[in-house]
Amino acid sequence: MSRKPINILFTSAGRRSYLIRFFREALDGCGKVFAANSSPLSTALEEADEGVVTPLIYDGAYIPFLLDYCREKKIDVLMSLFDIDLPVLARHKAEFEKIGTRVLVSDPDFVNICNDKWLTACFLKENGFPLIPTWLDKDAVLAALKNGEVSFPLIVKPRWGMGSLSIFTADNEAELDVFIEKVRREIFHSYLKYESAFDPDHCVLIQKKMDGQEYGLDLINDLNGSYVTTIIRKKLAMRSGETDSAEITEEPLIRAASKRLAALTRHVGLMDMDLILADGTPYILEMNARFGGGYPFSHLAGVNMPAVILAWLRQEAVDPAWLTPRIGTIGQKEITIRRFEKRQ
Repeated sequence: MSRKPINILFTSAGRRSYLIRFFREALDGCGKVFAANSSPLSTALEEADEGVVTPLIYDGAYIPFLLDYCREKKIDVLMSLFDIDLPVLARHKAEFEKIGTRVLVSDPDFVNICNDKWLTACFLKENGFPLIPTWLDKDAVLAALKNGEVSFPLIVKPRWGMGSLSIFTADNEAELDVFIEKVRREIFHSYLKYESAFDPDHCVLIQKKMDGQEYGLDLINDLNGSYVTTIIRKKLAMRSGETDSAEITEEPLIRAASKRLAALTRHVGLMDMDLILADGTPYILEMNARFGGGYPFSHLAGVNMPAVILAWLRQEAVDPAWLTPRIGTIGQKEITIRRFEKRQ
């Protein structure tokens, strides 16, 4: 039986060349993988069948550019690999659907919950998940310290943030003051300024620093938002905000919490999630409604989400092996360099 070719476009593809390769392998010539990025210095553009440089995400020409490109290249499916891109695409899903391009992104409200760490904390609290003490107001933190509700060290980070950008640990009140102002300055000298502009007076988040074992999860729903499974990775080492080494493992407490979360969020496809297990309690650190930097460890252990997504799109049966990792698999990222032609 001949399969329908599927053309896939990844926006904000950056350096996720491995993911482009995984999808090309899954397509096996029955369709193409396209990559788009606002900077020409993107290795993913070289890995794709075709690459294109786009306007910046918040540029008024961004969505019209993508719509024209999807029409021209007959793109069937669009996915983004960058948090800031997600709410923009989510708001314009209907426009892409009119031209025959399906955008695999969750609804705008949930995407905003994921991107806004304060809304994440509120969502977790409202739904009865164990919550790391979190504040937006320094005076509230000082009151909690005075009342003995919390103690140093405290984490200071952007409310709308990702990776390890502008994350500091304050060990005393003097450092807390310095880091709050430092994070605020750094936010407005980076791409985080766009989302932070929605509430510039409350763009810095303060959290209790938790001691425990960190995990990364691939929380998998189908394309209709129904829970399928969770891939659990024990983090062994970190570098620049991403998992550098991890072991595929099984933790019943984490699986139960992730399954309940998936039923509430009804997110689309794969959601990357960070969690810390402290004193037998799983605390969700953050949610990213997209493929995350930890997915290659799952793929190394035998998971094949590109094949799963293609099967769902074609309404074909999913091989259970594609969602069954080899427990105990340890992965280690390596540093390499790649030569490519700069695009204009």
